[in-house]
Amino acid sequence: MTALATIAALVAAAIHTYIFVLESVTFESAGRRVFGVRDDAEARIARRWAFNQGWYNLFLAVGAAVGALVLAFGDGHVGAALVLFACGSMAGAASVLAATDRALLRPAAIQGGPSAVAVVAAAITLI
Repeated sequence: MTALATIAALVAAAIHTYIFVLESVTFESAGRRVFGVRDDAEARIARRWAFNQGWYNLFLAVGAAVGALVLAFGDGHVGAALVLFACGSMAGAASVLAATDRALLRPAAIQGGPSAVAVVAAAITLI
């Protein structure tokens, strides 16, 4: 289960790093297109929250990646705790996204699938 938790947490970290790039680095181009922000006035407003949200995603990605590496190569309990917190937060956010609008189920599954797998696998490593 340690290998599964490690791989799933690293995949979740990669996805959330990509989301960071879309929200905080390339919002005016690729980010707007991916998130369906077409109107310029809407983009001016959304850009500020997207930038901030992107950093949240990056910090969770760092937590998941560090947790995965510590789980695999260091203290299993510390690594599992980091994976549980970071990936649990990702899975929780994906649940909120899915509950917000059925049209967002696919992005919620992409965001939350690997993180949910990491949470379950990391929890099993603690048993």
